[in-house]
Amino acid sequence: MDSRVLFARLSESAILLDDSLGAVSTDAAGAVVSFSGVVRNRDGGRSVTRLDYEAHPTAAGILETVAASIAADYPEVCIAIEHRLGSLEVGDLALACAVSSAHRSDAFVACQRLVDEVKQQVPIWKLQHFADGTTEWVGSL
Repeated sequence: MDSRVLFARLSESAILLDDSLGAVSTDAAGAVVSFSGVVRNRDGGRSVTRLDYEAHPTAAGILETVAASIAADYPEVCIAIEHRLGSLEVGDLALACAVSSAHRSDAFVACQRLVDEVKQQVPIWKLQHFADGTTEWVGSL
């Protein structure tokens, strides 16, 4: 893994944005951009009660590859990213990431690309549980 990717990991325990922020914050960083993906209470007009995240066995490696690819494209950035697995309640943090750089433009663009690429490439699926008792898989192949 690229040395500027401080961590890229999956966790079955609660995650904290402060872990990502702390990992990328340095004296050389003039900008630190972060993203928090939080479980919301509605989707498509339906009331959501919880989500269950599952990952393919290759997901951790793909997450690392995505982070390293973003770091390679933006040589001044440092990256930390963590995605939660397991059962999450409304308000829980599902994804936390931070990107630092000497300049804000690279930090903003790299953070957005990181989140977008993770959602597109990393094989993680969620089972939404609705208040009416029904469920729906999102992101499944």
